[in-house]
Amino acid sequence: MAAKKSFLLRLSQEMWEELERWAADDFRSVNGQIESILHEAISRRKRAPKPQYPVHAPAGDEPAAGEQP
Repeated sequence: MAAKKSFLLRLSQEMWEELERWAADDFRSVNGQIESILHEAISRRKRAPKPQYPVHAPAGDEPAAGEQP
C-alpha cells in the first residue's frame, strides 16, 4: 500500500456534521469518506474530455471594418 500524506483540513461545523452523517450512511469514518469523495472526483476528472477552447487570432491581426483580409 502506498504511503499516505497527512495534512490539516479546516471545515465549518456544518460541513463536518454533514460529512459525519454521510460517512455513517456509507459505514465509513469521516476520513475514509473524504478519501472516497476525492478518489471519485479525481477518477471523473481523468475520464472527462478536455474542454476545447476556441482559438482566436492575437489582437491586431484582424482586418479593420471594411478591409479585405
